[in-house]
Amino acid sequence: MIQTYQVEANNYEDAGIVSQRVKQTLKLMNVPPPILKRIAIACYEGEINLVIHSEGGSISLIMEDSQSIKLKLDDVGPGIADIEQALIPGYSTASREAREFGFGAGMGLVNMKACASAFEISSSPNGTHICMEFRND
Repeated sequence: MIQTYQVEANNYEDAGIVSQRVKQTLKLMNVPPPILKRIAIACYEGEINLVIHSEGGSISLIMEDSQSIKLKLDDVGPGIADIEQALIPGYSTASREAREFGFGAGMGLVNMKACASAFEISSSPNGTHICMEFRND
């Protein structure tokens, strides 16, 4: 099963809707609560990053079997200049507008990586691509 959702840049009003849909889908598939919680957190953090930092993108939920669930995030736009720095807790390049909405604490990528069983990230000036896998481990 693959479900792909679009995320609009700077749409703070709808931020979080995709992660809610992903969580609802996985609940209906009886994903165990501990895995569901990790996926929901990582998906929300990724969705907010797409809203704040990109020019829009997508989140794909991929479930090949009950043992492995993946989230793939792909965006368009400026990319992450220094991935190592972006993975430091508290480091943020969020705009003033994002901070006024309560976002931009610099924990998005950190939380995503901590929740995932496997985490891969690549970035260029054309966009950022993240693949997270969640296993029952």
